[in-house]
Amino acid sequence: MAAARVLRAGACRRRLLLSSASSSASSSASSASSSGGSRAAERGEWPDGAVNPGGGGRFCGGSLGGRRPAEAWGLGFRPPAHSHSDWIGPPDQHSNLRPVIFYVPPEESALERRLREARQEAQASNQRFWARHNRAFRQEKEEFIYSRLKAKGLEMRDESGHKATLNAEEMADFYKDFLSKNLKKHLQYNRDWYKHNFRITFLMGQVALVRALRWLRWRKKNVEQ
Repeated sequence: MAAARVLRAGACRRRLLLSSASSSASSSASSASSSGGSRAAERGEWPDGAVNPGGGGRFCGGSLGGRRPAEAWGLGFRPPAHSHSDWIGPPDQHSNLRPVIFYVPPEESALERRLREARQEAQASNQRFWARHNRAFRQEKEEFIYSRLKAKGLEMRDESGHKATLNAEEMADFYKDFLSKNLKKHLQYNRDWYKHNFRITFLMGQVALVRALRWLRWRKKNVEQ
């Protein structure tokens, strides 16, 4: 149960921070999406599962792995060329996380680039962990069910061809054992995630300060004129 609470807390902080970071780091602009090019974008059609934060939406983890965003996730769409917003793709089949395709403004400063890359690095780490975690969970769950059914002299499928299942009490044993066995991994994941968050928050503060000073200089110049 302790491990489950740790994971839920980490997931909530992940969504909150990435959402805040994206709102601060990118320009807010309304745009349309398409799964088949600019003509569909002009009609306001969106690819399945894609979200444009410029028109509202929530952020979640993603992965780049040194490649372009859409290629790294195997996405079947790309944001329109005229879009000035971050885009969120459909959930990854392994991690169940939605990838964020970051908008890179042509006038991006070195500090803003560091912030974007820190967010990308955090998402890549998050993607790797949950993809491995979910694969291990599914595999060990199948093995557990098979072993319990075999002990009862049952097959994986019943006479009607449906997949045999265990009752809630039996599955509770598996969930408890799985969480206990992976507790150290979950705690290490949370520690790493806090490190990513502190770095992102620090860079967000720096970017916000630079923008505020830039705006003050611009205002002072206009007042003097």
